[in-house]
Amino acid sequence: MDAKDFKYINNSEAKKVLSVNVDNISADDLLGFILLPEDKIEALVNLAAKIKEQYVGNTVYYRGLIEYSNICAKNCLYCGIRACNNKVERYELNEDEVVNAARFAAEHHYASIVIQAGERTDSLFTSKIARLISKIHSETGNKLKITLSLGEQSEETYRLWRDCGAQRYLLRIESASEDLYRKLHPADGKHSYKKRIEAIESLRKLEYQVGSGVMIGLPFQTPQHLVNDLLFLKDFDIDMVGMGPYIEHHETPLYEHRALLLPKNERFLLGIKMVAALRILMKDINIAATTAMQALHPKGREMAIVAGANVIMPNITPLKYRKDYLLYEDKPCTDEDSEKCLKCLEKRIATTGNQIGYDSWGDSKHFTNRKNS
Repeated sequence: MDAKDFKYINNSEAKKVLSVNVDNISADDLLGFILLPEDKIEALVNLAAKIKEQYVGNTVYYRGLIEYSNICAKNCLYCGIRACNNKVERYELNEDEVVNAARFAAEHHYASIVIQAGERTDSLFTSKIARLISKIHSETGNKLKITLSLGEQSEETYRLWRDCGAQRYLLRIESASEDLYRKLHPADGKHSYKKRIEAIESLRKLEYQVGSGVMIGLPFQTPQHLVNDLLFLKDFDIDMVGMGPYIEHHETPLYEHRALLLPKNERFLLGIKMVAALRILMKDINIAATTAMQALHPKGREMAIVAGANVIMPNITPLKYRKDYLLYEDKPCTDEDSEKCLKCLEKRIATTGNQIGYDSWGDSKHFTNRKNS
């Protein structure tokens, strides 16, 4: 199935094919979406597309991605930059490199950036991030909304970063099932499902726009796990979601379970179904078309946009570092500089019938609606 194969189906016909009341989505409905055969995915995608158009519009917002550092204190069993992988060449951007990347985003009208890194909680790291947030705002005239994706931190650290000017935070739960979560993380005291939940709650308390997400198609994962993942995002009233297919990395412990994985095309289509299902369930949130989708299909991000995503994260990390930030294998755009990436994305998004929200922060309408209620 390709992006051009998603043909228009009117809303009433799509609802009939899916037998669903979009105003009252149940767990059984979600399970039905996840188990849909390939010949019915088109109806699901079209229904999600119509809901996206109605609630958030056909605009895609850029988040310039700065992969600040691949130094990590944790050993998540699926991650290519886990602390115990001694084959990774470690790096950390200096202040000028980060600020120059942010300037690129501002000058090219992105309006938002994401600072992502391996998980660290040491005071040197947290103070550097605080200084970077302040300097980015100073150097770009407060043009940019800043999203952080820096893992579990203390509430004090989250408050510090919020006070410095970070407005959004992405902390993926990876799996809402505590049992499956434990299969993805070592039992070493550094990895705790409970602490993950508490961190998400702290972010909400501090009035961040809160993002989370899951991996799709994991070893040991069942369709019911995925239903529970979607319900978790709704129950925690998440404002923005980044989720994509699990892609294995041969230098991780989880790689030994690769025989349990669905074929890549099936994992990709499962990702499309999850994006569409989430759009139908949480109509006004921001959903990212993740790079992992493109790793499994050459038009993966475009297809995710058609299926309900409205955020995309062009990589603006200096090119020389990108090959060292490989959370999974076959990651695209590691050899494309920021200018080329921008031009490529413009062409890709144009094929979806969406427009790019240049100079727009693209805040989560879900967040805004909750604040105003």
